[in-house]
This record gives sequence, C-alpha cells and structure tokens, in this order.
Amino acid sequence: MRLGMSGCFLPANMNDVDAAMCKRVRTAGFSGIFTRFRDNYPLSTPRADAERLKSLLADEGLSLFQCTGYWQNLITSNETVRAQSVRVLQAALKLAGWMGARGIDTGPGSMNPVGPWFPHPDNWTARAEDQLIRSLRECAKAAEGAGVFLSLESHSLVTPRTPDIALRILDAVDSPWVRCDYDSANWITLDTIYDTTGALNRDFDLLGKHICSAHAKDIWIENRLAIHLQDGCPGQGLMDFGTLFKRLEALDPDYPAIAEGNSSDELPAVGALFHETARKLGIRVLDTGEKA
Repeated sequence: MRLGMSGCFLPANMNDVDAAMCKRVRTAGFSGIFTRFRDNYPLSTPRADAERLKSLLADEGLSLFQCTGYWQNLITSNETVRAQSVRVLQAALKLAGWMGARGIDTGPGSMNPVGPWFPHPDNWTARAEDQLIRSLRECAKAAEGAGVFLSLESHSLVTPRTPDIALRILDAVDSPWVRCDYDSANWITLDTIYDTTGALNRDFDLLGKHICSAHAKDIWIENRLAIHLQDGCPGQGLMDFGTLFKRLEALDPDYPAIAEGNSSDELPAVGALFHETARKLGIRVLDTGEKA
C-alpha cells in the first residue's frame, strides 16, 4: 500500500511547491500527494510549470498520486456548459500527465449553483446520469492519451449517490482509464454509521474492479435534533480504517490511500495512525519507486 496526503499546507499554485514542503510531507510519513491547484487553470497553465513540479517531486522522492478535475459540471443539460466542462477536464488530464500524476479525482458536478458537491433534485435524475456517462466517455481517450486515471469520486448528494449507481455509470463508460476513487466517508448513512466495517465491505464487494485509489477520511454522527453526519480527521470518528486498508491492499498493493479531512497540525498524527494500522495488519507501506 502507498500512503498519501492532501490539502493542509499544499499551495493553490503549483509554482509555490518547494523542497521544504516536500520534506514536510515525507516527515509526516507519506510518499505522495493529492493536489488541488486552484490557481493553475488547465486551459492556460504552461507545460513548463507542470514539468518543473514533476522534476521537483522526483528529486524529493514524492509521487503525485492525484490532482484535481477542477470541479466542472458534467451533468448539466446545457450543452454549451457541458461541452466546456468536458474540454476543461480533457485539458486537466493532459496537464496531469505533464505533472507526472497517477490520476485525476473528479466529482460529477452539481446543479446546485453554490457548489459542486451540494444537493439539488436534478442531480438524481436519469438525465443527469446519462449526461455523466456521456461526459466521462468523451474524456476516456484523453485519460488514455495522458496515461492518467480519470477517477470518479461519488457522494450521497450528487448523481452517483449510491455504490449501485456508481457501478452502473462506470460499467456503462466501460474504460480501464475511467475508474472509481473510493472515499471512505462519502456513502456512509444513518443506517451504516455504526457499522462502517459492513459498509466498506459491501462497497468493495460491489465496486472492487473499478476502484484504483481511496480517500481515507473519518466520519461521525453529531448530537443534533436533525441528522448530521460530519466527516473529518482520520482517527476522530467511527471509520474502520483497518478494513479500508485491507480491502484496498487486496485489490493491488500499489494503490494509494490518501488522507483527507485533517489539518496541517493533525497530519503527523494521521501519518502515525496509518502506519500503525498497516503494521498491525501486516501490510507493507511502499515508498516512492518501491515495487509492490
């Protein structure tokens, strides 16, 4: 298994990544990163900037496990907007290839104008599902050309709101380059919050052939009169990271588990938790360049 981190002190602009940041990642116990370079729009970022980052990471012994798909809306029935979203995602895949990234993480987008992960009734329609399949198919060749996985992240508030729907979408796209980025918290519900072990096992049983990476994020239920499930820092909730690691390792020891939901200050403790979890399970944590 490989261990990665995301967010925290990583900058919005790839040109601000430096050797000190890379060493900080390594010191916390991680061999790779997931970045969300918001300032580096894929249709205008120079290749030289991406290649500078690729060279820096290689020199510092870090992998770029994932970068972002820039939160474009792939489900809209407005064809002008959808076509532009596809162009952005195709360009993001090319940019990811220049950076030497293993994959891109993208959500489907949302019809909610406030944010790409927020609810809207049109997110859960057959038309939105059809549009998402179409958009992903149109990006599959770009993913293959760049040698970069296009990994769909799902959530109960967006179009692939259940593992069954995600399976139906990925089966319909039918590309080895369009895969599933499995987020441990995103499909947890009131029915499964006290049995995350069972939820993880059911999800991996269903989607295992499509999963190629995981976001390792915790979740808990709060004492409120309306149901509120809060995701956050690994180790602070009810997520069974042992089962997550076992199931991901069984798919392929080369797949990365990427910490999410924690702050920079919490990162070293998360790294220690992940290494200790892997040690107890007899899972070898691979370093950059090390073969499984």
